[in-house]
Amino acid sequence: MPFRRTLLTLVLLSTTANLFAQKNDLKLWYDKPSGSVWEKAMPVGNGRLAGMVYGNPARETIQLNEATLWSGGPSRNDSKGSLAVLKEVQRLIFENKRKEAAAIASKAMRSNPDNGMCYQPVGNVYLNFPGHKLYENYSRDLDISKAITTTIYTVDGVTYKREVFASNADQVIVVHLSASKPASLTFSAAMSSPQKSAVVTRGRNEVMLSGVSGSRDGVKGRDKFQALVKVKLDGGEVSASDTSVNITKATSATLFISIATNFVKYDDVSADESARANAYLNKAWSIPYSILVSNHVAAYQKYFNRVKLNLGSTDSVKNPTDKRINDFAGGNDPQLVELYFQFGRYLLISSSQPGGQPANLQGIWNKEMSPPWGSKYTININTEMNYWPAEETNLAEMHEPLIQMVKELSETGKETAKDMYGVGGWMAHHNTDLWRITGPVDGIYSGLWPSGGAWLSTQLWDRYLYNADKTYLKSVYNTLRGAAQFYLEFLIEEPEHKWLVISPSVSPENNPEAYGNGIAIDAGVTMDNQLVFDIFSEVIAAAKVLNVDQDFAAKIKAARDRLPPMQIGQYGQLQEWLHDLDSPHDHNRHVSHLYGLYPGNQISPYRTPELFDAARTSLIYRTDVSTGWSMGWKVNLWARLLDGNHAFKLIQNQLTPTGKNRGSSNNGGGTYPNMFDAHPPFQIDGNFGCAAGITEMLMQSADGSLNLLPALPDAWPSGTVSGLRARGGFEIVSMKWKDGNLAEVKIRSTVGGNCRLRVPNNIKLQGGTLKIAKGANTNFFYRNEETAKPIISDKAQLKPTGARPTLLYDFATVAGKTYTLVGI
Repeated sequence: MPFRRTLLTLVLLSTTANLFAQKNDLKLWYDKPSGSVWEKAMPVGNGRLAGMVYGNPARETIQLNEATLWSGGPSRNDSKGSLAVLKEVQRLIFENKRKEAAAIASKAMRSNPDNGMCYQPVGNVYLNFPGHKLYENYSRDLDISKAITTTIYTVDGVTYKREVFASNADQVIVVHLSASKPASLTFSAAMSSPQKSAVVTRGRNEVMLSGVSGSRDGVKGRDKFQALVKVKLDGGEVSASDTSVNITKATSATLFISIATNFVKYDDVSADESARANAYLNKAWSIPYSILVSNHVAAYQKYFNRVKLNLGSTDSVKNPTDKRINDFAGGNDPQLVELYFQFGRYLLISSSQPGGQPANLQGIWNKEMSPPWGSKYTININTEMNYWPAEETNLAEMHEPLIQMVKELSETGKETAKDMYGVGGWMAHHNTDLWRITGPVDGIYSGLWPSGGAWLSTQLWDRYLYNADKTYLKSVYNTLRGAAQFYLEFLIEEPEHKWLVISPSVSPENNPEAYGNGIAIDAGVTMDNQLVFDIFSEVIAAAKVLNVDQDFAAKIKAARDRLPPMQIGQYGQLQEWLHDLDSPHDHNRHVSHLYGLYPGNQISPYRTPELFDAARTSLIYRTDVSTGWSMGWKVNLWARLLDGNHAFKLIQNQLTPTGKNRGSSNNGGGTYPNMFDAHPPFQIDGNFGCAAGITEMLMQSADGSLNLLPALPDAWPSGTVSGLRARGGFEIVSMKWKDGNLAEVKIRSTVGGNCRLRVPNNIKLQGGTLKIAKGANTNFFYRNEETAKPIISDKAQLKPTGARPTLLYDFATVAGKTYTLVGI
């Protein structure tokens, strides 16, 4: 009997430990409040409403945002004097007189004072709990499997619990307060705002905040808003003062937070914000709390539960999340990677919902009236990065707000193309905002980049490669065509090689030393050439699929054939500029010329080995540690370079507390305690970029095949994943690997066609036959346009790709069927 009891005790202890790990797998949790630190607070959002929950016992703060509350109002920021100097600026660039060209461009091509409007906060909700300064047994968490944040603590033997979530189903933020002892809940609720606003109470149980957004750069604030907080009690009494609601001796209370603005569309602010806010509140008010929870969880898990990842776990899961982040780079905590990956998906679901606005530079969470970079849409990398995980991590619906924004930019960008550059089609520079501006923002060093429209448009095409939906393709074709038309008409012949190039432009936020300090203006930069190649190729393919516009397709094909090829410079690097001006000591956070490697597919270990090595050399020169978002991009780049261990090293750098990463000119990036990405300051793109990078390490589908485990690091020898999506309508129903080899994969085909698999070991198809793949993939969605042969410097010393041997198989699929393949 003693032996059996001991054995039972050990089993129970083991089971309890496992249950603890399982229970906390998808929770960010902490044993201390946030205090006044915003980057420790827990984010909740429903794509329109957002809250940052601090979890402070005595004075809870919930900082609020609404996705359409921005400074200013409908506006344009084109520089009308641009066209008059365009030819002169181009001439000076070709004559290598860039300083003179920059001086003219700074005055005439960046003359509008509108630098874009700012995403702004609504304000704060404060919940004051008298007598709660001394507490014990404190914990708070964000359960990303349910999108609910919870705070629990004890005061004088009574356990208090707060639950907060932003319901997409019922369009309110819900705060539920409860106490373990009846009649123990006493608190007050109030609001404040940094905006021009007023706070009043309405009845005994409601606080109302009304205001208007701020003015900026001469654009008057016209974005009106109203926020309502209404309290429903279980027991107790409620009363109101002029600006707060007071509750005494309740057992529980539910607060409904409703917010709305007068925004209708980028050129229309005619809605009634008060009527909207009240309608949302009134609709939710009658719903019992338990139903609010179930509605919310069901709507959220519809998306979140599609993908599961298991990389294994250690005892580190028992530690608070901030300690896990602090220990990650030097420890063994593979489950933190899973948590970070799923947190990225959580943030995308929470900040980008169909019918709403796209996730901006801070997603949907911002407390500043004048946030860093305006918390705008920076479209020379950051906005695109926000949506890298959308298709492949099975959140296609979250992509829809970006698709809609690009369509709207194709409307506003027509005027910019005509007025600033004298051509048709549409374009955008490196920033936009709620009002869909397309003129230059900031100085010409970063702002005079005319390729924002091209990069955004490539994401519209990539979505088609995943969904194979011709109806969708038809709906975005004119947007794609307009982007291509701009470049067809704007390209100019450069005198040395007679190539067609974009001029003027810049390589985003970088310049070669040879041009002089602050001089970036140029022609034919590598990223522009890659982007134009892609948008031309995509429109050619789209026109063929839809059987339209063949004459136009022929014109852009002829122009595509005259684009500069990529070039490999004297240091073995992929040249960033038309001439060999790169420095091995350039550690700039932007790696724009590597767009052709990722997210593009022009550079491949199998099709373009010289360019592959040159891209790798460039990335090594740039170094690893950088801003948070740059490290997120580099995870993807190293995954495409098939180096899983280096990609994992970047994840370690990313999951390091901000400020600890040192030794680089771009030091300080990493992760905040609440898992937000640190540029620093907070930018959400790094969260999304790294989530995409983790996916790319496990599965890639951009280089002519569905490549499984292409960049698996030694740190993840065994694991499972399910729900990932690949181009061509393939879905990884489940995949299991062991000791670095593929053990089993189940693939569902939604559109049929050839499935070409690249795998690390021998496999067999259950109930079918695999063929050794030969020649080009017959599946349209896996065809790659031929990359022009690079020009290689005589001084360059190239190395083999180092790609490990793989096996390449083909098998035919039928739409709707699932296929099982196992390792042998």
